[in-house]
Amino acid sequence: MSAKRPPAGTATSDTVSRVYQVSQAERLRDLCGPHHRHLALLETRLKLYNLRAESQGGGIRLDGMEEGVSVAEAALADFERRLRSGAEPTEMELDGALQAAQSPAQNFTGLKGLRKPVTAMTRGQAKYIELLTNADNALIFGVGPAGTGKTFLAVATGVAELQAGIRQRLIVTRPAVEAGEKLGFLPGTLEEKVDPYMLPIWDSLRELMGQEQMERRMSRGEIEVAPIAFMRGRTLKNAFVIVDEAQNTTVAQMKMVLTRLGRDSRMVVTGDPGQVDLPGSQTSGLKHALRILEHVEGIAAHHLTAADVVRHGLVSRIIDAYAAAGES
Repeated sequence: MSAKRPPAGTATSDTVSRVYQVSQAERLRDLCGPHHRHLALLETRLKLYNLRAESQGGGIRLDGMEEGVSVAEAALADFERRLRSGAEPTEMELDGALQAAQSPAQNFTGLKGLRKPVTAMTRGQAKYIELLTNADNALIFGVGPAGTGKTFLAVATGVAELQAGIRQRLIVTRPAVEAGEKLGFLPGTLEEKVDPYMLPIWDSLRELMGQEQMERRMSRGEIEVAPIAFMRGRTLKNAFVIVDEAQNTTVAQMKMVLTRLGRDSRMVVTGDPGQVDLPGSQTSGLKHALRILEHVEGIAAHHLTAADVVRHGLVSRIIDAYAAAGES
């Protein structure tokens, strides 16, 4: 027979027990997650505090060490706030709320004015959004591995500024290095040939503003997604410019695109210096720029890491299962 737990609100020498109150049954279901997966995630993330979480009547009962229970309460409160703002009740959102709860001194500011709210999921993302939303930063480098949100958050910031009327245009460009000599063998115009390399950008725009608004703004010339070769000879005024996959620019291409920045414009350069696809031994324009522009006034750089990779909740459970089996 299992030991009887103390009444909620009481404490032993090792643990405290409190109930996080939730007034609406539907909201309680969202907080707990399907099959109480969110509560299981709380227990996993806060296992050092011996946290136990279970649905109880009109709330969630939390047992464990004082610090762990307090973090869980703060995470649930932030998770609930995100849900009220329109966020989806996902494990990724709960993970973001947990990161915020464990970093109370850091501002996990969200981006507003979008089709759905966008909030930092990690401490690194929170710092990145701070830099992106600071208008004093005319040029920002956002670098890190795939899955850290470096491009999505840049696009979200650009969409927010466009819809708020702060910028007149949103321009996203990236090199089509993978196409190489194969472009000539693909059917259609040059724009149609490189379009497959722009799909990640189109997907982000659809998610952030919806298909109809995206097409409407494109038809008015307010949104442009094009390969980096299309930037040559232009001056990009009153625009939010994003240079994506910048690790695959040459030094000459990087200098060219950086000097396109015009009056009342901002630029974000994103990429992963560890994934350079340039042929031969060409120097990555991103690596070169990060080195020579490090101390230039008005330029900010932020390095996201593997700790900022936002994965589907299932991935975490797969990793935990392999770890439990003693396999790498």
